[in-house]
Amino acid sequence: MDPLKSIAQIAASGMSAQSARLQVVAENVANADTTAKSAGGDPYRRKTIAFEEYLDRESGLNMVRVADVGRDNSAFSLRYDPSHPAADPDGMVKISNVNPILEMANMREASRSYEANLNLYEAGRKMRGLMIDLLK
Repeated sequence: MDPLKSIAQIAASGMSAQSARLQVVAENVANADTTAKSAGGDPYRRKTIAFEEYLDRESGLNMVRVADVGRDNSAFSLRYDPSHPAADPDGMVKISNVNPILEMANMREASRSYEANLNLYEAGRKMRGLMIDLLK
């Protein structure tokens, strides 16, 4: 197998995984301040993402992919708001368990990982171009 094609395939699998991670982070941030719609209900529960390494049998390369998109089962925050439709008898409303600061850190890490994979892809593309130029 062409080693430069292998670089591109590995980098592409990394970019795909980080893209999925950014989508999960974006959904979490968008729902950070949600509450339940009715009394006793639960608000948006933060999503988590896990990756796994796998062997692509066709190419023989170790790649990365999304293994699971799960839910963070940590406790919801409570806010006192007796006028809210989802307030319990004590006037407390459940707030989503999304921590925007944590999500921003995850977004930055995913963005940088995506960029690193993109740089790897571009380096492989440039090497392929140089190799073609040498063969002329």
